[in-house]
Amino acid sequence: MNQLAEKSVDCPYCGETIEVLIDSADVDQQYIEDCQVCCKPITFLVTESEQGEVVVRVYSEDDAY
Repeated sequence: MNQLAEKSVDCPYCGETIEVLIDSADVDQQYIEDCQVCCKPITFLVTESEQGEVVVRVYSEDDAY
């Protein structure tokens, strides 16, 4: 069974902190989810740290990553 991790991220558009659930199966994946506050599309990049912790980075459509 996959484990869900609750993470706080800052929207790259409106700056609001939002809580998101990240599935551990999404490691090394990229996906788009709308901001819960301003409804703009946020690109999520999910990776894993050397310690095995799920790391989430967020970008706007215009950001290079």
